Amino acid sequence: MGVSTKDTGWDEDVRVAVYRSFAAHGRPPSAPELADAAGGSLAVAKQALHRLADAHHVVLDECEHVVMAHPFAAMPLSFSVMGANTLWWGGCAWDSFAIPHLVEAEPEVLVATRCAGCGDPHAIVVGREAPPSGEQVAHFLVPAGRMWDDVVHTCEHQRLFCGESCVDDWVAKSGEEKGYVMDLTTLWKLAAHWYEGRLEHGYQRREPSEAADYFSGAGLHGSFWGL
Repeated sequence: MGVSTKDTGWDEDVRVAVYRSFAAHGRPPSAPELADAAGGSLAVAKQALHRLADAHHVVLDECEHVVMAHPFAAMPLSFSVMGANTLWWGGCAWDSFAIPHLVEAEPEVLVATRCAGCGDPHAIVVGREAPPSGEQVAHFLVPAGRMWDDVVHTCEHQRLFCGESCVDDWVAKSGEEKGYVMDLTTLWKLAAHWYEGRLEHGYQRREPSEAADYFSGAGLHGSFWGL
């Protein structure tokens, strides 16, 4: 039996409810809040969540809980993002830098993490007006075309390092191949508008060609980004 148009009509309301709950409270909506978004039916809301997961709008665990709705996460993945009123788990370096651009009420946040190479702590003030200063770099392990193969693994390996020497040390210890290294300015440009519109109804994910144009405009290059 197929899915009715009536049921899929709740998908966008459920998606917006998930994103707005994360934005306002740092957590996914509760079961009653999900049900409210789907006309009072938790079952309809859960069906909507599965379709949203299939469309890469959210990530669910085996218990049907929302664990990620980029740039937000419901579990610690090496980053905390502190605004004036809200604490979020950042899914990765990219997502952590994106939160102040997406959440209108929080124009500046404190992103806290540790170098994935040596373990040194880092706290970086990230705002909307200009990229932060600092010698840290971001290392992305998984190329853009494969990021959704295992999205949690991908996010766990978009990390900040003290510098490229720490990236090289981590690569040597981990046995992984070196991915893409960028400075904080490029990371900020990548994050600035990537999630624009996700808190509103009618949001559409970028087509591959549009994503490639965005990456190029942020100063990224090479086959890692499909360019």
